[in-house]
Amino acid sequence: MKTFLLSLCLIMCATLAYAQLEPNDQKMDGPIMELESLVVDYGEIDQHSEPLRVLKFTNTGTAPLIIKSARGSCGCTVPEWVKEPIMPGEESEIQIRYATNRLGKFSKTVTLTTNEEGEPRVIKVQGHVHETENSVPEAPANIFKDAAKDATKKSSH
Repeated sequence: MKTFLLSLCLIMCATLAYAQLEPNDQKMDGPIMELESLVVDYGEIDQHSEPLRVLKFTNTGTAPLIIKSARGSCGCTVPEWVKEPIMPGEESEIQIRYATNRLGKFSKTVTLTTNEEGEPRVIKVQGHVHETENSVPEAPANIFKDAAKDATKKSSH
């Protein structure tokens, strides 16, 4: 009887141990988007500087990856992505543009909805835009004088 109970206990322990390891050892089927980063950091940039940043990724899954949508948390953060399926093993990119005319620190997000299992991916977009002497577009000095001259020319003809 003791041998039977001991054998039963060992079988149950081995079964529980195997059940814990099995999900981690199995490769998931389907598309898997492996992003190079979950943060797009603009760092410290000048106002009106280059708004484009590129985030690369690879489909490490076993099926084509389709990006259904990519949405910025506001109109100042605009993502662009490929509409065609990304085949297993292929690399691609998401282009993100932030409105660099806005001054100050920013922390926005881009939410990616794909055909992967699970929740949408959220990418953080952050940085700090500061004003510089050359960052503000200058208006011509005589803009009002030129407009007045044009108005008088038109009225005299």
